[in-house]
Amino acid sequence: MATPEEMVQTMIANLPEKTGKPLDEWLAVAKASGLEKHGQIVKMLKEDHGMTHGYANLVSQVYLKPELLGGGPKVDNPDEALLAGKEGLTEIFGKAKSMFEAIKGEVEFAYKKTYISLRTPKKQFALLQPSTKTRVDIGLNLKGIEPEGAVEAAGSWNSMVTHRIKVTSTADLSSDIQAWLQRAYDENA
Repeated sequence: MATPEEMVQTMIANLPEKTGKPLDEWLAVAKASGLEKHGQIVKMLKEDHGMTHGYANLVSQVYLKPELLGGGPKVDNPDEALLAGKEGLTEIFGKAKSMFEAIKGEVEFAYKKTYISLRTPKKQFALLQPSTKTRVDIGLNLKGIEPEGAVEAAGSWNSMVTHRIKVTSTADLSSDIQAWLQRAYDENA
């Protein structure tokens, strides 16, 4: 499996073929737009230039944070970076991540600063976040489905998801939770 850095480099290499322009030309388009917010740039690239979300997201991120292309500290293990200061969660986090790896379907792990965004080929269906020193949170995107059991409404916790599972031990990660993860994937695939 390719590292996140390798995936970014592959996307950059594929930009001319997939979008008709290399990265530097897309960065010039972003600059000429005068837009300053990530979501605005993504929307403009998708609506005005027919770019897919993944490529629009890449161009917007690189435009707003050029250091993403290098120069920053290299992270050999992105899980360790997420768990810095929360090392007591390593076993719980690892088991939860392995449950996402066991989903039937193509799951993309997109590492963010404080969590992992889990995506189907179409869109985000979940997130995995070491929230405190004693808890990992799993967010699920399940619009129109009532929460039950360990699955609760996300409320104001994170607007990217509708449901939340609070995990404080590996025992919390049952086959019922695996079924919820698969359901979220299937609903968003």
